[in-house]
Amino acid sequence: MKLVKWEPFKDLARLEFGIDRWFDPGLFPTVWNPSVDVYETDNDIVLKAELPGIDQNLIDVQVDNHTLSLRGERKVENETKKENYRRVERSYGSFSRTFTLPETVEQEKIRAEYKDGVLTITLPKRPETKPKQIKVA
Repeated sequence: MKLVKWEPFKDLARLEFGIDRWFDPGLFPTVWNPSVDVYETDNDIVLKAELPGIDQNLIDVQVDNHTLSLRGERKVENETKKENYRRVERSYGSFSRTFTLPETVEQEKIRAEYKDGVLTITLPKRPETKPKQIKVA
């Protein structure tokens, strides 16, 4: 049996969007949350956010007081008139994600790279917090 994390607010947002579509088929959501993976290596903590179709200039990454903020916006494509849509599953509008950083991160050395719709943020660890091999004599 596989355990799956229940996210009630995500389900509620999906329900709200579905209801809104029936009453106003031209309405698109104004807030969404991109999927983010976080993993750790010996030297870094890495965040990867899926942001397909977003202009790199509309992505804002900030660090303040051990808090990493990721904000941006995916604009609605104007090629097709809203009334011509039959189904809208991609989210549009503003997004915002916030992460609390551990004390082990060197905030002044954080790097961000955007490639193929994925934003990769590398958070280097302080040297004193990295694992050390102790040789047994």
